[in-house]
Amino acid sequence: MTLLTARPRTRSELKKALLKKELSEEVAEQVLGRLDDVGLIDDAAFAEMWVRSRHTYQGMGRKALSIELRRRGVDNDTVAEAVAAVDEEAEEERARQLVRKKLPSMSSADQQAKIRRLVGMLARKGYSQGLAYRVVKDELANIGDETNLLDSFE
Repeated sequence: MTLLTARPRTRSELKKALLKKELSEEVAEQVLGRLDDVGLIDDAAFAEMWVRSRHTYQGMGRKALSIELRRRGVDNDTVAEAVAAVDEEAEEERARQLVRKKLPSMSSADQQAKIRRLVGMLARKGYSQGLAYRVVKDELANIGDETNLLDSFE
């Protein structure tokens, strides 16, 4: 099973791959059981690694991380436990880093465009609307930009 050499996989991902190879459901379950017995399948470890990696390197927020893990077949309890590793402070700090990184390339944009692009970027990465507006407002104020367009979102 070369799928496991590229990166860790969830039980669901491996099952789909086995069924795609036209193995019967029964044989697929036997193979998965054996892989589980020898420790090659661990959805909790996968979810923890996925959350750490995607939050750190892609700046994904908790909502997006939850969606990604569910899409990969991780059960809700395991998803909740893994995503809980990213606390509110860590999520907010990562959002601030993303905004700070993006701001220098937006110097020629008008205020409305900056706000729209920054809030949109954070929304696509799974940050809540309230957090996105608060972070963008704070970071714009830190560089001396006008933030009155964001006053209605408090």
